Amino acid sequence: MNPVVNPPALMVLDVQEGFDDPYWGKRNNLNAEENILHLLTEWRRQKWPIIYSQHLSLLPQSPLYYKNKNGIKFKAMIRPKEDEKVFQKNVNSAFIGTELETYLRNLKIKSVIITGLSTQHCVSTTTRMSGNFGFDTYLIEDAIAAFEITDHKGIKRSAEDVQTFELATLHQEFATIMTTADLMSKFTNSNG
Repeated sequence: MNPVVNPPALMVLDVQEGFDDPYWGKRNNLNAEENILHLLTEWRRQKWPIIYSQHLSLLPQSPLYYKNKNGIKFKAMIRPKEDEKVFQKNVNSAFIGTELETYLRNLKIKSVIITGLSTQHCVSTTTRMSGNFGFDTYLIEDAIAAFEITDHKGIKRSAEDVQTFELATLHQEFATIMTTADLMSKFTNSNG
């Protein structure tokens, strides 16, 4: 097998302890972190680029408030290694206020794999920007998770509904939606 030329970058967005706080409400896809770990393990084995974002909220009530040392910590199973790049941010896009786009372009990365938390916040916003910047963007539906929300009419929407609608709006317009297994098959068996 030939090595992948310009291997895809795996992006792990905001997989932080603060997302376990009841503040967020009910969540779907409790296996997201396991699927992210599965992808991380393969990317590390292949020595392909891995990029993290870490949300440092400016809102004191947020479990991800930048002064909340426990809330902003990466979850233990997803912690970055020393040679893996971390971009810190305080808005819902890993591209805004960071050097992420420049970093990807300097590495000549053409494809971006997006995983992480939460679907309706950083995942959706970063996916949209990645697609708009022209990166071949893959969003891994079983390696992301959404939280329930109450909409502008006061109607509670389940985490599963939020996930479904977010994926529907992103698919084909901004990204290709795939599962962890499909992604592994595409990049590790066919060499991209």
